[in-house]
This record gives sequence, C-alpha cells and structure tokens, in this order.
Amino acid sequence: MKLFSTAEAMQIHEFGFWAGYISTVWQRFPLNQLAMSMILSASVVRVRDGLPLSASTDCEQSTGVQECRKYFKALSRKLAQLPDRCTLKTGQYNINFISSLGVSYMMLCTENYPSVLAFCFLDELQKEFITTYDMLRTNTAIRPYCFIEFDNVIQRTKQRYNNTRSLSTKINLADMQMEIKLRPPYQISLSEFGSANGFAHLSAVEFKGTGKIPAAPHQRLEPLTLPGIVSFILSLLCGALNLIRGFHAIESLLQNEGEDFSYVIAFFLGTAACLYQCYLFVHYTGWRNVKSFLSFGLICLCNMYLYELRNLWQLFFHVTVGAFSTLQIRLRQPQGKSPDYNV
Repeated sequence: MKLFSTAEAMQIHEFGFWAGYISTVWQRFPLNQLAMSMILSASVVRVRDGLPLSASTDCEQSTGVQECRKYFKALSRKLAQLPDRCTLKTGQYNINFISSLGVSYMMLCTENYPSVLAFCFLDELQKEFITTYDMLRTNTAIRPYCFIEFDNVIQRTKQRYNNTRSLSTKINLADMQMEIKLRPPYQISLSEFGSANGFAHLSAVEFKGTGKIPAAPHQRLEPLTLPGIVSFILSLLCGALNLIRGFHAIESLLQNEGEDFSYVIAFFLGTAACLYQCYLFVHYTGWRNVKSFLSFGLICLCNMYLYELRNLWQLFFHVTVGAFSTLQIRLRQPQGKSPDYNV
C-alpha cells in the first residue's frame, strides 16, 4: 500500500475541502438559474472624481442592463461618500463594488450570482490592478479609460468566474465568506438616487441592514505629505496675520471714530476662512471640496476689500496660500481599505 507524505496528505485534504465547498455553493441554486447566473460587466473607477480608468467591453444590450449602467454612473460620482464595500440591488441585477487606495472596482451581475463569488471577483481585480499600476499613475490620470488594456484582465477573470466549477483551487472562498459575515456590504436602496430619470443626486445616505453608523463621514484621510504640511502651516500663518490686523483695526477704530468697521469684519472673516481650510485639510466631511472652494472664495473677497490696507505682495501671498491649501484639500482623499494579501 502506497503511503503519502505529510505535504501530500495536506494537499489532498485541501483539495477535498474546496471541492466540497464549491459543491455546496453550487447546489444552492437550481440548474435553470445557474445557467443564467453570471457576471455581466465590470469597471475600474477613480474614487475622488468618478473618472473611469478601465472597463470590460460587453455585448449585452438589454434594457435592464442599460438602466444599470446609469446606476454605474450615478454611483461613480458618489464613491467618495460611500463605504468601501457596497451592494445595490436593482431587481434582476446586482451592482457590487469595493474601494481601496483611491480606486473602486465595480461589477454588474445577475441577482442570483453568489455574493461570495462576486466579492472574490472584485478582490482579484483589485490585486491585479494594484500590482500592474502604481498610485501615481492612477492619481494623475486625465483621460477616461486610459488603462483600457486592463480590459484583458477583466475579461479573463470574468470568464473564469462565470465558470465557477473551475474555481475550487484558485480562490479562497472561506476567507471571503468569513469577511462578508463579519463585515457585510452596505445595502444601498434605489430610493437614495434622487430623481429617477437623471439620477441627479444621492440623498443623505442611510445605509441599511449592516451597521448603525455610516462609515463615510468617519473615514480616515490619506497620510500627510510635505506639501500638505506646508499648506497647513501657511494657512495658520495667514489666519494669525489676519487676526492680529483685526485687533489692530479695532484699536484704530476706538481711537479714531472715522475708521470703517467693515475692515474689522473683513480681517476676522479672512481668519475664519483660513482656519476652516486647516480644519478641512485635517478632517473628512461631506461636500469637502465644495467647502474648500467656498473658503477660498471668501479669502479672495476679503483681500479684495482690504486692497487699500495691503500692498500687492501681501495680497498675492494670502491669495496664493489660499489656492495652495484648496489644492491640497482636494488632493488628500479618504483612505481606502488596504488589500489583504494574507502575508
């Protein structure tokens, strides 16, 4: 009788475990549903502005799929405000996506496609994309679909996951199933999409069924960079200069009744705008980019009003620091979940 070594015995045991697990997942669905259970399309999108970086070339042109592509676009515009793992059920189809390191991986599948396989598919796309492209290229990309060659990886992976009987030794379903059980994806409802015809906006998101506190407002921002630290210090400096000049204006106003009180208001509004930019740089809030632009606009208006009290170099310094801080606020995006490579 042939005896197996310890390593061979472990391999046999592992193969038997995966074969049994896939068989269990497979048996949960009737054969007529399994024939229609599949991944239809996938795309890679930048989180901060919804720029599509790559997508699968799909032949499916049914009405339902075309409607789901509208949801794709609406979700792409709001990825920065959503948690890093979500599911949107749209009747016959599901949209699943995960976000990590400023990039989101989205997929459209039929409603009966197993959730564990869907997120394994997205996790595999994520690891392939991070391995192929560095963050600098993705952050500085300007043109849509500038990584269209990644479509080959998407198509190859999609074909494998649409033939799930061949996946037993290639993916770790047990780990993904445990992760989904411990931290299930947020269920986004269709009512969160505002107007039905244009999907113009997402309302205040109340994520259902998976957690008590929405994750988006509490997301951590990316690590500090040297330009970001410099902009933060310069904003504090401008705020301090405005504050000091404001107190001097109050003293001048008390000594001379003819002084204009509006200068005092302008100095203190400039101080508030600079300090608020510092707050936006450090903390993640909703409409963060819009608030930073409004703060910069207030800084410009205050300095225009204080034109008679400052020379051109002082005005240039305050406006330049405000613009630089606004840029750094926009560049410092919410930090995505780091991929787990089981190292």
